[in-house]
Amino acid sequence: MAGDGPRLLVVDDEPNILDMLRMALRFHGFDVVTARSGHEATAEVTARRPDLLVLDIMLPDGDGLELCRRWREQGVEVPVVFLTARDRHADKIAGLTYGGDDYVTKPFSIDELVARIRAVLRRTRREQAADTGTAPLTFADLTLDETTHSVTRAGQHVELAPTEYRLLRYLLVNPNRVLSREQILDAVWDTDYRGGATVVDQYVSYLRRKLAPYGPPLIHTQRGFGYALRDGQPGPGPA
Repeated sequence: MAGDGPRLLVVDDEPNILDMLRMALRFHGFDVVTARSGHEATAEVTARRPDLLVLDIMLPDGDGLELCRRWREQGVEVPVVFLTARDRHADKIAGLTYGGDDYVTKPFSIDELVARIRAVLRRTRREQAADTGTAPLTFADLTLDETTHSVTRAGQHVELAPTEYRLLRYLLVNPNRVLSREQILDAVWDTDYRGGATVVDQYVSYLRRKLAPYGPPLIHTQRGFGYALRDGQPGPGPA
């Protein structure tokens, strides 16, 4: 019997894995639907409006990373937990860069997967609750509108991936404050993320690159401590 909890769309082309995940996740109270290809997944996302996707990277009709990237470009904001046999750090960074919210490698335990799913759902629900009726966050010429999930700098639209958006939001609610990598990791990736803090450096770099065409640097490095959102000259250490 299907669970009455959050609706999950599980996408994997291996029937044994798909059947196992369907039964196990239903046992944990989730409402589970499945797809075996990128084409089927896209149709289910449109028809079922799931609360979260568990998406295998290797699909018979394409790459799950590219599929997620296209969804993000089309405005599909459903959270994605990638499921894959690739376990290199670079692959995990790629998964987050393409718009994923977490990354679980095979072989995995169901308990770990369930914990990751629930952590992502908690985080996205907090963000959705915070977005309701909230005034835009502003700093210098930078504006983040939580109602429309849009970002502008100097009046120009800045396209951000979901994790970049969360990182910028965290910086905007803590302006002129030096934030450690560990603080940023806990706030943006949630406490259940098990990757290293170097992912913070990667995303700060991505965010700087996207903001750079519209004005001087706003995200500054405080060497030995972390990062701060400042208008003007940085503190000690490289900008």
